[in-house]
Amino acid sequence: MAMEKIEAPEMRLFDSSEELSSGLADYVLQVAESAVKERGSFSLVLSGGDIPKRLGKLTKAPFLRVVDWSKWHLFWAEENVVAKRHPDSLYWQAKECFISKVPILPAQVIPLSHGVSGESAADSYEFSIRQQVKNRTVQVSPASDCPRFDLILLRLGSLGHVASLYPNHAVLKEELQWVACVSKDGAATESVTLTLPVINAAANVVIVASGMDLARPFMDAMAGGKPVGSHPAQMVSPRHGKLVWFVDACAASLFLRGNETYATPAT
Repeated sequence: MAMEKIEAPEMRLFDSSEELSSGLADYVLQVAESAVKERGSFSLVLSGGDIPKRLGKLTKAPFLRVVDWSKWHLFWAEENVVAKRHPDSLYWQAKECFISKVPILPAQVIPLSHGVSGESAADSYEFSIRQQVKNRTVQVSPASDCPRFDLILLRLGSLGHVASLYPNHAVLKEELQWVACVSKDGAATESVTLTLPVINAAANVVIVASGMDLARPFMDAMAGGKPVGSHPAQMVSPRHGKLVWFVDACAASLFLRGNETYATPAT
């Protein structure tokens, strides 16, 4: 059995949200090039919020021409259970600001099913991912039977959550399912999310924290001693993989007050 290897997270700090986006696009390209060189394909998992917009740099010259888009395969870490063209559809948001602007092959864009129940969407998406593992588009984790995506992009939420993994929700304890349906208290719609075992099986995971409204959640995510499950972002810890935080100065403001060591922005 492979020994567990967990690397310490890396933090990349940027002066502004715009610089963070530029740095994130560069990082995605770096991981993509490495994966294509090593295995001949690149599996990228998107999240909601502004994640797709932050890849806008890749839709322009020179990246639009130099990226080997034919090797890219897109997946989602979460999706709202709404119609495909609904404004809250994370697939539709990504299509509008990223997918429609780059020549990724349609067959290599793997969205969740729309127009079905949350449970059905979760089950069918897990089946879709298993098919991608079976045909070796996505690797298998050396530590489990979970898929080993090349890169998962997550966004820190105001509740300290990532994807649709909310504080103290039962889904945080899910160990068997790769994809789960989540009902959030007070929310009008269900959502579907990758589970923690899948996220922690990835080769690379990025969590983006941007904006003053995330200063407190980010500081809490960095703090130790919190009850397990109260800050789900703390539970992201890739086995045999790498976690990198991309943080702008606003989101890092409270954290940096007591941690001058981190006060040098990324270049």
